[in-house]
Amino acid sequence: MTHPATPAKRPRLFSPGRSAESSRIGEILRKETVGGIILVAAALVAVVWANSPFADAYFALRDFTIGPESLHLDLSLGQWASDGLLAIFFFLVGLELKREFVAGELRQVSKAIVPVAAAFGGVVVPAVFYAVINFTDPDALRGWAIPTATDIAFAVAVLAIVGSKLPSALRIFLLTLAVVDDLIAIGIIAFVYTTAIEIVPLLFALIPLALYTFLAQRYRRFFGRQQAGAWLILLPIAVAVWGLIHASGIHATVAGVLLGFAIPVIRSKASGGPDAGPGLSEIFEHRFRPISTGFAVPVFAFFAAGVAIGGVDGFVSALASPVTIGIIVALVLGKPVGILATTWLTTKITRAELDPSIRWVDLTGVALLGGIGFTVSLLVAELSFGLGSRHDDDAKVAIIVASVVAAGLAIAVLRPRNRFYGKSEDRATADAEVTE
Repeated sequence: MTHPATPAKRPRLFSPGRSAESSRIGEILRKETVGGIILVAAALVAVVWANSPFADAYFALRDFTIGPESLHLDLSLGQWASDGLLAIFFFLVGLELKREFVAGELRQVSKAIVPVAAAFGGVVVPAVFYAVINFTDPDALRGWAIPTATDIAFAVAVLAIVGSKLPSALRIFLLTLAVVDDLIAIGIIAFVYTTAIEIVPLLFALIPLALYTFLAQRYRRFFGRQQAGAWLILLPIAVAVWGLIHASGIHATVAGVLLGFAIPVIRSKASGGPDAGPGLSEIFEHRFRPISTGFAVPVFAFFAAGVAIGGVDGFVSALASPVTIGIIVALVLGKPVGILATTWLTTKITRAELDPSIRWVDLTGVALLGGIGFTVSLLVAELSFGLGSRHDDDAKVAIIVASVVAAGLAIAVLRPRNRFYGKSEDRATADAEVTE
């Protein structure tokens, strides 16, 4: 028997008078702003430490191995961060993707087609740019997928800081583009960087995944009023799914996405409709978002971004590497070109249209934000070249430089536009007061 919560006791995840969708996006923007700052700080500490007199201590910490060898989980701290902690980030990505497909912007094809097409263009064009620059080196060519990713936390944080007056449709465009971008990145990680699959662990993973999905879909029946405690039951099952998928040879972050997709988005009407309390997806996002943005992703960035540059000479040498040049050109130039060109083509050859409030100069700023490929790009670099290899070090230098440059260019475009919209809003308010 279910026990729907009364409205008085129901967690107020959304403020009165605002739609659930706009409140959710606003909540994400506020939290990712803080998360983006922490992310940058963690990466900065890693780079400084890795190039200090105490660099040996940093690399010893990153490479320190811990975990049961019998379960093939004797991993370094760096691997635990990329395989384990980053699974939390991808769990939230899975929640976000499902929410968008079921009840968000991706539910309506007419609204979603432009940013979805832009996301594909923002993946294909940078990959082509990189491949052209590194075509003669088969080892370097393995990194073609590095510049295809967009860092949601970093990009949305920049937009939230400099674009408070920009049209809300622009924020939704970036969020949808970044979510689809992550979906493509997940596919690349799962299918391109999985060299061998162990069938037995993969098949066994289906058992706890099915149990997890069943309990998640029927959580009101099993947990009643104690819905917020559902994660205490589901978490051990999720860990089992993660462990078995990791043992199968598929990158363990894919487990996070599958677990996120298994969580229901729509509240059960049989349990009292809108007054039945928040859905499990809302509860989990509310609980796990701070863990991801405040701990999991920054710790991953701390272990992934540390690269011994070797002073000015080493930095100059890294910048001369075709891998570095390919990534910087692909992220800073290829990303915005791919996003803008695909958006223009989509609006010309189909009936789809941009939101009337979006101007092309605004979209240019958002396209430049797409060149911030920090978190997922660092992960793909490790998968492409191996942690600590020469190409991996060059790739990390390129990712950091490109992300900073892309953010700077985006700010240069969006800050004046934000002032423009702010003045327009002030004029509209003044005119309304005069009319009254």
